[in-house]
Amino acid sequence: MTKSVPAAAKGAPVPAPGVPGVVRAAAVASVAAVAGLVLALLAGGAAAEQVIPGLGDAGAVTRWGLPFARTVMDLSSALTVGALLAAVVLLPMNAARPGRRARAAAAKEAGDAPSPLSADAISYLRAASWLSAAWAVAAGTTLVFTVADVLGQPVLDVLTGNELSSYIGSLPQGNALMFVVLLAVVVALLAWTTTTPGAAFGLLALAAVALLPPPLTGHSASAANHEVAVTGVALHVVAIAPWVGGLAMTGVHALTGRAGLGVMASRFSRMALWCYVVVGASGLVNVVARLPDPAELVTTSYGRLATAKIIAFAVLGVFGWWHRERTIPAIEAGKPRAFARLATVEAAIMAATMGLAVALSRSAPPAPTTDESAVATQLGYAMPPHVTALRLLTLGRFDLFFGVLVVVLGGLYLAGIVRLRRRGDHWPMPRAAAWFVGLLTIVAVTQTGVARYAPILFSVHMAQHMVLNMLTPIFLVAGAPITLALRALKPAAVRGDRGPREWLTIALHSRYVRFIAHPAVATIIFVASTFALYFTPLFETLMRDHLGHIAMMVHFLASGCLFFWVLIGVDPAPYKLPYPGRLLLLFVTMPFHAFFGIALMNISQALARGWYTGVHPDWGTSILKDQHTGGAIAWAFGEVPTFIVLIILAFQWFFDDQRQARRQDRRADRAAARGDGDPADDELAAYNARLARLARRDEAAED
Repeated sequence: MTKSVPAAAKGAPVPAPGVPGVVRAAAVASVAAVAGLVLALLAGGAAAEQVIPGLGDAGAVTRWGLPFARTVMDLSSALTVGALLAAVVLLPMNAARPGRRARAAAAKEAGDAPSPLSADAISYLRAASWLSAAWAVAAGTTLVFTVADVLGQPVLDVLTGNELSSYIGSLPQGNALMFVVLLAVVVALLAWTTTTPGAAFGLLALAAVALLPPPLTGHSASAANHEVAVTGVALHVVAIAPWVGGLAMTGVHALTGRAGLGVMASRFSRMALWCYVVVGASGLVNVVARLPDPAELVTTSYGRLATAKIIAFAVLGVFGWWHRERTIPAIEAGKPRAFARLATVEAAIMAATMGLAVALSRSAPPAPTTDESAVATQLGYAMPPHVTALRLLTLGRFDLFFGVLVVVLGGLYLAGIVRLRRRGDHWPMPRAAAWFVGLLTIVAVTQTGVARYAPILFSVHMAQHMVLNMLTPIFLVAGAPITLALRALKPAAVRGDRGPREWLTIALHSRYVRFIAHPAVATIIFVASTFALYFTPLFETLMRDHLGHIAMMVHFLASGCLFFWVLIGVDPAPYKLPYPGRLLLLFVTMPFHAFFGIALMNISQALARGWYTGVHPDWGTSILKDQHTGGAIAWAFGEVPTFIVLIILAFQWFFDDQRQARRQDRRADRAAARGDGDPADDELAAYNARLARLARRDEAAED
């Protein structure tokens, strides 16, 4: 009788624990999250709030139920993002993909078209549907508890009364949570039926948008430097969700023993490194915005919780390093359990950290030591002195969003050039110069005194608008970033898989890009959106909210890039206008901006009067006169981009003719080498023969 040899002794990979291992890992993470939340609530004092006589008390159910519901909401949102990431980014497209007949049979049985996603990817999409449904339920529960907490009423009274409906429409927190519920329900419904990578990627983007409303209506919106705080918390949340969710889904993949774990873990490791950097930087910004004095990290309850979160973040960094150095090589050696064990512990620490973060959001940061004026409360900084040209250059104010944007765009462009040069390829320096000049113009209007004076003076705001909408895009488009990306990005290692280069190609050929890149559509967006913004209440609404202000400036930049991509772009585009058509489009479009400036110069009532009245400086002219000045800037500025575009089009037209001539010469040389003669002579001979035939036909008709 022979003894059986263990699989490990034979050198075969040890089977993964399977579903029971997933259940155990989920239980460990849940216990860690609850423990972290409870300890942080007790340490921060949020669990034992002092009841002030005369004010309502929501009770212990709300006091404990709200942070628990918020923790479940945060965890389920991260897991939803992680499941969608696993389906479209982390898993290789051809991993465990069934054969053609199996896919056709499954599609016939389901009544759908054959799916280009793998079976594992489809399973993660279905998991995302369930997780998103849990996200929606948790967000709805959080909404109910939040109403009870704000009103100081028991939960049952809120559910039986009409306070819930009035709260949703009147306060930002209610609108934010309701928005999350709606988006989570949409993701849950669509993820159950989605089978294509493009649609799954769209759901991932939708889930990322749904992450933002709740944290952006919390402490960050009321911080002393709320511009930096709001942008910092947005980056923080957007980086945490894929990090936590991606780790959880990679761990599930390891525990269930599915194929493609090596590729999935490697991709997650690269993504997690960038997430770690963004989370660390944005977290530091948030701490500095709320605790300007470092001593408050140990002298206040809020600071001590923030310190504990910083320590947990450092521990997670050690785990990430261990993954890259030890467990990923172990996966390649056929030992998935090493990754699964470490990922379980890391996920537990992450869950505890998220519970700690929820408790931190329930703790009030230290109150400012000095009283803020009404203007400082709205702007986030004190009223600047009288505007001068020197102060517009030197009295700068750091804008975190556009600062990060410029650094990322500049770094990626330089990385692309370096990669081309390392493999011996050349990239034209004029294109690189144009790109960095465009980035410099962004810095000039978002990081200098222009950014400080733009919210209080319409004329400075209009100058900022004109630069971002009509000057910066010209240089960015001339830099040909898409062409650089297509040349620098490497194709996917496995045929049929999709990496960054493949996703970029898919985007360029998508119906959406083909629609918005149509010359007529791009022109309408470029022109009509300006009138729709300034001559409707939307302008004042966006000026009152920092995120709205960022969205407005991003729209200026994006719509300008879209229009000038159609007009002078050298990057691949769905439509290529002939040069006479481009000139015609330029001369037809630019007068509309002149009309817009003239309309502002002749307006009789101030735009966004409520906003500009609240922040109007004592040293400034009247609001209406300043807006007339802004109209004059808009009217005069149009000449600058028109002149630049005409020069670029002239050079492009000239060099295009030169290329066409060289192409004709090469064609003629090849024809001569084959003994076919000169194509030009052939065309002339054919033309003469046609004339001869016509002459003979005329002679025959006369006879």
